Amino acid sequence: MPFYQQRGQLPEKRHIQFRDKDGNLYYEELISREGFSSLYSNVYHLNPPTDVTNIGELHKLNRKAWIDTHRHHHIRSFNLESSGDAISSRVSLFYNNDVELHTAHVEESMNSFYRNGHHDEVIFIQNGNGMLYSNFGNLELNKGDYVVIPRGVVWQMTIQETMRQFIIETNGPLETPVKYRNRHGQLLEHAPYSERDIRAPEFVIPQVNGPVTVNLKLVNGYQTYEYANHPCDLVGWDGYYYPWVFNINDFMPITGKIHQPPPVHQTFQAPGLVICSFVPRLFDYHPEAIPAPYAHSNVDSDEILYYAEGEFMSRKGIGEGSITFHPAGLPHGPQPGKIEESIGKKETNELAVMVDTFQPLTITTAAKAADDKDYPLSWNQ
Repeated sequence: MPFYQQRGQLPEKRHIQFRDKDGNLYYEELISREGFSSLYSNVYHLNPPTDVTNIGELHKLNRKAWIDTHRHHHIRSFNLESSGDAISSRVSLFYNNDVELHTAHVEESMNSFYRNGHHDEVIFIQNGNGMLYSNFGNLELNKGDYVVIPRGVVWQMTIQETMRQFIIETNGPLETPVKYRNRHGQLLEHAPYSERDIRAPEFVIPQVNGPVTVNLKLVNGYQTYEYANHPCDLVGWDGYYYPWVFNINDFMPITGKIHQPPPVHQTFQAPGLVICSFVPRLFDYHPEAIPAPYAHSNVDSDEILYYAEGEFMSRKGIGEGSITFHPAGLPHGPQPGKIEESIGKKETNELAVMVDTFQPLTITTAAKAADDKDYPLSWNQ
């Protein structure tokens, strides 16, 4: 996580007696990564967090692979059928052993709480707004937010204005890039964002009503747990483990005299993938610079690009919600004419999220309904 935070009431030391004004003990819980060897937070409950009253049946995931030719894809995600809350509206489009990518058209607030038991999540809010309620506190959600939710956080999302979301579930922890951190974990001076840009949860009074049902996602399916007491009953917490928000518009682009490669846009890392942000920026300033990107072949990675808004100068036919999939081994780049057309332009206003994976992605059958079958031939135009 980005940096140390503390909220609410805390005892002077960890693992000592901590009582309320009537002498009742609060219940301490350690939530930690990699056993006891990585990031953690100590949280303090009004009631035992272990008091489970009912366990639901496991409902297996129903995700089907689309066995298709090895080719480029353009998915017009707004054409997909998607409705419901932040979980039920998700449409799974791509996956491998490291990541699963979804889109969602979120129209409803969640009626129950949710916990991802085996995956971290980053939810990109393309538009709309709402609120994330969690056991660590509340976070306002707005257009352009990356909402980073570590596995194990209990949360619920309410919608004030309908949201379009792009969701990235990772099998390993989502982190700030190592290249932007000093040996103490602080973001460096040349990093494209700083800790000031990161929003941590606002603490709220503990909830006491129960029982509460939490929907749990696992690697092989979904099930429910009913807890005797509310999971958001914390009187205080401190540590490095908590949900947080970073807005894409706070990413400060790195530009150069000639065209800069995609790694300068890196925003997050996770095992097996990187996430990059393409934001409005000045183009290159060499007198003979070509602003349009050069053609390239990803021989070691698959590339997903989610287009959020703006004008995408390297090709026509792309709009908001477009998702392009450029698999390993196939060159891609600007369409004919777009290279010459870019010369002399001073800036771009595009906004997009890129995910590069280092293992091949599988595309799902859900993508068929919005796939532009002529996209692989679009460089002939």
